[in-house]
Amino acid sequence: MADSFRSFEGLRDALADASFDRPPAIVANAHVTGVSVARALKTRDVPVIAVDRNGKGVAPYSDAVDFAGRVTYPLDDEDGFREDVEALAAELDHEPVAFGCMDEWVHALSRSDPDGVALPFADRETVNAVLDKESLYGVAEDLGVPYPETYRVAETDPAETGGAAGAASTRESVPAETAADRLGFPLVVKPALKRKFEEAVGTNVVEVADRAEFLDVVENAADAGIRVMAQEKVPAVRGEDCSLASYVPESGAPVSVVGNARVRYPLGYGTSCVVQRADAPEVEENALAVLEETGYYGISEAEFVYDGDREEYVLLDVNTRPWKWISLPVQAGANLPLAAYADEVGESYEPDEIRDATWAYLADYLRLLGSDEGFADVLGREEWLAIASGAFESLEDLTTGVYRPSDPGPAYQLLQTEFGTQQYYCAC
Repeated sequence: MADSFRSFEGLRDALADASFDRPPAIVANAHVTGVSVARALKTRDVPVIAVDRNGKGVAPYSDAVDFAGRVTYPLDDEDGFREDVEALAAELDHEPVAFGCMDEWVHALSRSDPDGVALPFADRETVNAVLDKESLYGVAEDLGVPYPETYRVAETDPAETGGAAGAASTRESVPAETAADRLGFPLVVKPALKRKFEEAVGTNVVEVADRAEFLDVVENAADAGIRVMAQEKVPAVRGEDCSLASYVPESGAPVSVVGNARVRYPLGYGTSCVVQRADAPEVEENALAVLEETGYYGISEAEFVYDGDREEYVLLDVNTRPWKWISLPVQAGANLPLAAYADEVGESYEPDEIRDATWAYLADYLRLLGSDEGFADVLGREEWLAIASGAFESLEDLTTGVYRPSDPGPAYQLLQTEFGTQQYYCAC
């Protein structure tokens, strides 16, 4: 375990004194997703260096992390972030492999391409084409992959606002009023690239109930130079959301598992808190077709919801990075971080036979069970007993997001941020 969260200078000095027998992984940021990636890599004793803007995340306190410390936050100073990462890499005997665990870290790694650091995912242009929903939905349309009815809002086009241009500029732009007329209310407003929008409004999707509310959101987005789209509110069947969790290599067969977000908190648009391995071949087929068409390789999560009116899965988004429930595919037999690492350093990796598995993020799930939303528990008595006793760690079909009795530091740190005086913001 990293014995402390170090300053940048302290981390650099510690790495200068360290010796590794293989390339270490640099994991950024160091919270729920970061600790899951670290644990996945530690199954093959990969050394892990966790970096973040502060030490309040959970990953630095895991036995799966060898060193942890501060680097410049890329949204504050991307050049400073690149310089920090390059300086850390220069102290190592082997070229490290970097895993970005939130969008801002992935963007910074992709854009700055630090010297001496291996990036196990596609180049910047390809990543942008996948992350930018205007481009993504264009690919889906060409392939016949269902996606929600969506309109690019003319008032937020870069030519009007001075904001950043997108990876694609051929999709139709319509005035906000026209989009409202075509979609009706309620509708949802989504950014083409979500992180800046999320920083500005605190979420990556806004549901609006009427025209005045919609026009207000559009005006604010235009003022901030953020491209947004108006999208139908899909009549999604709750509990049926599915995503393809995959690692696609530059050449060769992908490693993949479909996960069903059985429960979200809050219910509806919330974050996943119970995910189960699912059999949804159409999700896998459509997701892999989109990834192949874009040329993307690396770890990704392709998100679909089940449209009850259409009676089919529709594509919402693709995350070109590890995400909150990355431990689910690992538990199901597909260790995606290890597959990516192995390809990058020239080692071999073969997935297990894919099996059923359940992942739970207890902090959110217990909140939901204690709420007044009339939600019924989806975990059974045997699962709860296995969680309470810690016996789940020896099972093949059950895992958790942070809580592991054999590695208690992250759970203790989460208690500090959830119920104590510390605060750590992560959209995971």
